[in-house]
Amino acid sequence: MTVRNAIFPANRHALYEAHGYSAAILSKDLLFVSGQVGSREDGTPEPDFTRQVERAFANLEATLKAAGCTFDDIVDVTSFHTDPQNQFETILAVKDRVFSEKPYPNWTAIGVNWLAGFDFEIKVIARIPAGQQAA
Repeated sequence: MTVRNAIFPANRHALYEAHGYSAAILSKDLLFVSGQVGSREDGTPEPDFTRQVERAFANLEATLKAAGCTFDDIVDVTSFHTDPQNQFETILAVKDRVFSEKPYPNWTAIGVNWLAGFDFEIKVIARIPAGQQAA
């Protein structure tokens, strides 16, 4: 049986506990990160779209850090957008700051009509750096 180790970023465990899921699951040398949104500390959506995208990436970074990873360890990205045509320019500007050097991770973008009050969500799979792998 594969061991699943739950990973939680600092100061956010209660938010995940309230909704019944883990921020990420570490399985051997892979980290499967749940969709990260641009929530404020209390879990509510950031109303400004640019800040919401920046917060989603910051929340993703905190989850990666809790597992000993960085953005450089990401191999696959899936993002969800409530209005892709009008949001993509903003998202690309933030993405280009985070992933500024090749090789870039795989990326699949999906348009959706509901994200529980949010307008952007990002989930990733990352490879755990050598020497930090779980049993």
